Amino acid sequence: MKKVLTVQDISCMGKCSLTVALPVISALGSETVILPTAVLSTHTAFEEYTCKDLSDQIEPITGVWKREGVKFDAIYTGYLGTISQIRQMISLFRDFKTPDTLIFVDPVMADFGRLYPAFDMEYVKANIDLCSRADIIVPNITEAALMTGVDYRENYNEHYIKDLLNRCVEFGAGITVITGVSLERGKSGVMGYDRATGEYFLYQNDRIDGTFHGTGDLFSSVAVGEMMRGLDWKEAMKIAADHTAHTIAVTLENPDKPWYGVDFEATMRELVSY
Repeated sequence: MKKVLTVQDISCMGKCSLTVALPVISALGSETVILPTAVLSTHTAFEEYTCKDLSDQIEPITGVWKREGVKFDAIYTGYLGTISQIRQMISLFRDFKTPDTLIFVDPVMADFGRLYPAFDMEYVKANIDLCSRADIIVPNITEAALMTGVDYRENYNEHYIKDLLNRCVEFGAGITVITGVSLERGKSGVMGYDRATGEYFLYQNDRIDGTFHGTGDLFSSVAVGEMMRGLDWKEAMKIAADHTAHTIAVTLENPDKPWYGVDFEATMRELVSY
């Protein structure tokens, strides 16, 4: 059985980060080890929330794993709240990466053309350093634009996305996949680039009009889980994009319409049967 380490915060309520990654990757057949970076009462889209930073626990926890000789088939990082935690992840990669370990980085820090309130350009620079250590990175368009110094555009074409990909490749990651790419009316999906082969990859599915917290976490978790099942990265990204869109559609049918997260629990059975 594959062993995946995922490093993110825990929002006790909110359907994001570790509360998505743990069940999804486990359901896809991998032992899922968690390293929580913080514990929040709810995610930050709620008007009120508590947050307990766990940075001081990261090194003691990983120290135990090193002494126990723990090895991972994949290490997947999501939301990291501080530059200090990014530096801790760089050390973690150095300590636990083997030639067979997949390093998957989702540089969660921005969307819709702007950084999340807690971050600044120094945080962006730190994320570039983190991405340079990865095998696969999955920024959205805003994150890719910020990291490459390219102006963010709401209206763009394929040339613009390829330019972002070509610039992201310079960080050093083997594969870059930009999420939330829409190159045709009514469509959305991903576009990627494999540095080793020089191959571009585009996948578009029907756009579902709905914005929910945690959809990026669902996408990345499905992609990691599928690659651990033996799928190549392109097929894994297709399944992740389709499943995320389907889960949004199912959530929109929920009469309660939970604004704070998608109903990934309702589509889990379909996920494992792909």
